[in-house]
Amino acid sequence: MDNQTGISYFLLLQLSKDRRLQLLYFFLFFILYLAITTANLLIISAVAFDHRLHSPMYLFLVNLAVQDVGIVSAIVPKSMINSLMNTRYISYFDCFAQVLIFTCFEASDYFLLTAMAYDRYVAICHPLHYGLMMNRKACIKIMILVWVTSFLYGMWHTIGIFYIPFCSNVVNQFFCEIPHLLKLSCFGFNLVEVGFLVASIITLGLGCFIFIIVSYIMIFKAVLKIPSVKGRQKTFSTCLPHLTVICMFFVTVGMAYLKPLFNSSSYLDFTLTALYSLLPPLCNPIIYSIRNKNIKSVLYKLWRC
Repeated sequence: MDNQTGISYFLLLQLSKDRRLQLLYFFLFFILYLAITTANLLIISAVAFDHRLHSPMYLFLVNLAVQDVGIVSAIVPKSMINSLMNTRYISYFDCFAQVLIFTCFEASDYFLLTAMAYDRYVAICHPLHYGLMMNRKACIKIMILVWVTSFLYGMWHTIGIFYIPFCSNVVNQFFCEIPHLLKLSCFGFNLVEVGFLVASIITLGLGCFIFIIVSYIMIFKAVLKIPSVKGRQKTFSTCLPHLTVICMFFVTVGMAYLKPLFNSSSYLDFTLTALYSLLPPLCNPIIYSIRNKNIKSVLYKLWRC
């Protein structure tokens, strides 16, 4: 699948030309990748191990863990290999696959956080109808919708990116990131893909954001009506992990995608991109497990085994 300009491969960002630093970057990425995959696989194992955790909230949490593993698996191994082999090479097809997989998992992360906001809304605002509204069948339908929409969204953007002719193959990032690929266009920013981005932000992005905000406004109203302070704290504490993850997602993505508005250095670009692509997958399992007694109990049992 070659581009119209004959480009058959891309050159990713080389973090250092010093061989010792390259090996250091390899080990840092390896440790980070191992930590992220291990933490998320522990969450998946804990939910699968204990039938008490087979509820909508934990089903969503398992899917979030799967998506986080998918995000880092799409971008980190190739960067590790390049650092180890002292190369910057990534084939055209691998770059296409990397954009598709990364975009799909990032989008599914966002859509899933929206679904989890709805789950918290139903649990707090309509507790008597929670079993009916969030039964197993409804959760499966939500998850199918999340995954199908994410795949179509990822495919839409990936085709839009690779449809354009590239006049350079030097990607100034450690993986094939959409903003940096757009800069390689022979016509500057591709109007078709920019149109896709704007349309998706206005429809899906803004729509999900408004849905999350409205859900939490309703949740706050319901929590404030609880007469006891202890009851309010206990109810609201079930939302804290989700709120923390949402805030971290928006802050890191916002920092990364606002950076094209000014001319920043390669290392600043690398830092901001690493934050939004690697920090949430690392922190999500920690945030959800550190305040969850059920998960900590199951993980302790698994450790004892």
